[in-house]
Amino acid sequence: MKLSIIIPCYNEKNTIEEIINSVKNCPVIDKEIIVVDDFSTDGTRELLNKFEDIRISFHNKNLGKGAALRTGFQLATGDICIVQDADLEYDPQELPIVISPILEGKADVVFGSRFLSGRPHRVVYFWHSVGNGVLTLLSNFFTDLNLTDMETCYKAFRTEIIKSIKIRENRFGFEPEITAKISKMNLRIYEVGISYYGRTYAEGKKIGWKDGFRAIYCILKYNLFR
Repeated sequence: MKLSIIIPCYNEKNTIEEIINSVKNCPVIDKEIIVVDDFSTDGTRELLNKFEDIRISFHNKNLGKGAALRTGFQLATGDICIVQDADLEYDPQELPIVISPILEGKADVVFGSRFLSGRPHRVVYFWHSVGNGVLTLLSNFFTDLNLTDMETCYKAFRTEIIKSIKIRENRFGFEPEITAKISKMNLRIYEVGISYYGRTYAEGKKIGWKDGFRAIYCILKYNLFR
């Protein structure tokens, strides 16, 4: 089965080359790499032009992660799609772990949980951990799923499923939106443990408290009204 790896990026000049090379070297033989640059202004675009063996889409204005993923999913030609952030917080060597339940015919969607495994987990922000837990709990309350990490980057889908879902959120609201929508589709949803190498704001982390409030809004919106 072919894997489409979608990499949304915005101003990631310090990590974009390393993450692409790491994804290239991940132990998945049949794969395509799709990078969607969300109108970077720091030189990321110029670095991307060095790569001739990946698919690249450039947004003509900054729209957000959800919008970049929407573009990437539309371009995907693989049997499975997975999201890979452009920073170095998630290890592409673990992509086979995340997609294995789909390959084995057990799952339609897989979440890579940062809180399930005994793998390395960088110690960073306490309140981010609390916030993730609260958002996951609130999401679970409405979806009736027992996820441990709704906000994780690593989400893998059978491609026909993700292509069938209309993604409305342009920013980080993608996570609660997609979780709410797949919970209503009678799908087989799995979680697997992954490692996590979180970065600080000084290192380029972008998500903030406003995104947390937006996530709450999205949990309510897409579970109760959509």
